Amino acid sequence: MKHIVLLGDSIFDNAAYVAGGPDVVRQLRSILPSGWRATLNALDGAVIGDISGQLSRLPADATHLVISVGGNNALGEAHVLDQAVTSMAEALELLAGVRERFRAAYAAMLDEVLQRRLHTAVCTIYEPRFPELPQRRLAATALTVLNDAITREAFSRILDCLDLRVLCDDDRDFANPIEPSAHGGEKIARAILAFAAKDGGRASRVIAR
Repeated sequence: MKHIVLLGDSIFDNAAYVAGGPDVVRQLRSILPSGWRATLNALDGAVIGDISGQLSRLPADATHLVISVGGNNALGEAHVLDQAVTSMAEALELLAGVRERFRAAYAAMLDEVLQRRLHTAVCTIYEPRFPELPQRRLAATALTVLNDAITREAFSRILDCLDLRVLCDDDRDFANPIEPSAHGGEKIARAILAFAAKDGGRASRVIAR
């Protein structure tokens, strides 16, 4: 029997955004094989540094961890997009600083998670569905540097990665520009199940629609 624990932020703890519809953990529970369990430790608003506290509340019989965190860290760094620069090199240097701070925090978090010796997968940060196309393109471009850090740190540790940029590729997947709808949550739940149902094998980019 498998027990999946969801860690992170409102990508999983999205009940407040689905207008009474099922949140991710409810959708996951509805498709789990008989005897499997799912627990929500993720908390709306959490940042990378909060994963340590969520780990402290792991059920004793947890077998699989899925982590979706980093979007709120990105929001906390969004001010750099409004900074005036005199060259493209200066702009890239600003993004490089954000990336390194993010990478260091994410790497330390993963090292702590892996001390639990449980099957673990991480999620990329999906691209916000801002109504204005220029803002949407800018956010997607800026997030590439953080998602690069996530995928590098994950694959260097041979962890699975659920690419939410690919999974949540439709406006219907979003309850608002930055939160998943019930439609998007169903896609995420199925990807989580696909990860947990694997029997060993190499780390992969898990996509399930």
